[in-house]
Amino acid sequence: MGNTPVRDGGVQSVDRAITVLEILARKGEAGVTEVAAEIEVHKSTAFRLLGALETRGLVEQSADRGKYRLGFGLIPLAGAVTDNLDVTRQGRGVCVELAGEVGETVNVAVLQDQWVVNVDQARGPSTVAAHNWIGKLTPLHCTSSGKVLLAALGPARRAALLDASRMPRFTPRTIVDPARLETELALAAQRGYAVAVEEYEVGLNAVAAPVLDRSGEVVAAVSVSGPSYRLDAARLDALVGPLLAATQEISRRMGWFSPG
Repeated sequence: MGNTPVRDGGVQSVDRAITVLEILARKGEAGVTEVAAEIEVHKSTAFRLLGALETRGLVEQSADRGKYRLGFGLIPLAGAVTDNLDVTRQGRGVCVELAGEVGETVNVAVLQDQWVVNVDQARGPSTVAAHNWIGKLTPLHCTSSGKVLLAALGPARRAALLDASRMPRFTPRTIVDPARLETELALAAQRGYAVAVEEYEVGLNAVAAPVLDRSGEVVAAVSVSGPSYRLDAARLDALVGPLLAATQEISRRMGWFSPG
């Protein structure tokens, strides 16, 4: 290997597995011997890699049992990425317009494990020095976007995610009682939006609403957030109309059609 640095075995295996997927994407199909030659490993190593990928449905063997090709297990992974990117692409202009209209920070967030991850942000004229939330993981149980995303899930998955998160307390207002949170999530699902009043950070309030894809599934949440001295209860109520109009427009661009 010469001067090639020694890599952690786990990282090296991941790197090789990704390379195998890239080879199959480029060639369409390939046998064990061909894969082994391309990634410069013994045939037994290539066989184990292909076997692990096959177990996860990421590759499959062709009918002749001698060649491998990409599997259908990649479709939901690719679809999830596409949907998320589509949300930012379809929603950016709408969010910029909303931020300009309301003068506050607008974020687009999606579900990632037991977290909310913010994937896009637009700032209004009052938020020049606002915090950059893009890429930041925030809790599900005490953010407006998190509540919107939780409210769209089935009871079993919602319970599993909340259990994994352990619902920590961030401020005196953080809801840490599962029964109380369930009541709030039911209300959010009923009215189509959720609020968070100093639940994640003292002095920070927010309101969020869901974005739907063409099948009517909730794929993201759009929130308007700002300091509590500007976003008091009355102001949050006033933001609901513009926010819902924005999320409905993004949903329409995502292919969702409202029968109403």
